[in-house]
Amino acid sequence: MKKILIYFVQGLIITVPVAITGYVFYKIISLIGSFVHMFGTIVSPIVDPFIVIAITLGLIFLMGLLGSSIILRPLFAMFDHALEHTPVVKTVYSSIKDFLSAFVGSKKRFNKPVLVTINKENNIQQLGFITQEDLSELKIAKGTMAVYVPLSYSFSGNLLIVPVDHITYVDASSPEVMKFIVSGGVTDIDDDEK
Repeated sequence: MKKILIYFVQGLIITVPVAITGYVFYKIISLIGSFVHMFGTIVSPIVDPFIVIAITLGLIFLMGLLGSSIILRPLFAMFDHALEHTPVVKTVYSSIKDFLSAFVGSKKRFNKPVLVTINKENNIQQLGFITQEDLSELKIAKGTMAVYVPLSYSFSGNLLIVPVDHITYVDASSPEVMKFIVSGGVTDIDDDEK
């Protein structure tokens, strides 16, 4: 069962950035040529959604399985390299890929939960995750870190550049902290997952 989950997650990492990038460009092209193109065949209004869901889940699993195989991994790496070096496409594709990889996969980035002091005078704080500890490439002053602060009931958030002395590490697991933030603080933190 664990192997199936690993293949499925691998499939998501491969499929979602490609699918979203393709979808965005498809919508743009489709909007321009909407008066020419007419798509869609209906088998049955009741059965169609289940067929689409089954095919989607199957394709994601298959992509994960193929992406994990030694034989096809170089092919996926070449395809990934091509997308990341194609003008315009690379901006959308790499942003989505990096964002998704931050949540799942081997390159998780939201693994350092912290408490950020927003207002020292009133001791107002926010939970977030350190995403970059060294900002010298952006020529941002030393002694600051990039902290991503997710919003409750949303996949969006804010990136804050925070002085190191305003950051306190949180002794809890990243998934539990993320769940706590996204739920608006109404979920319980499981002590056994620390």
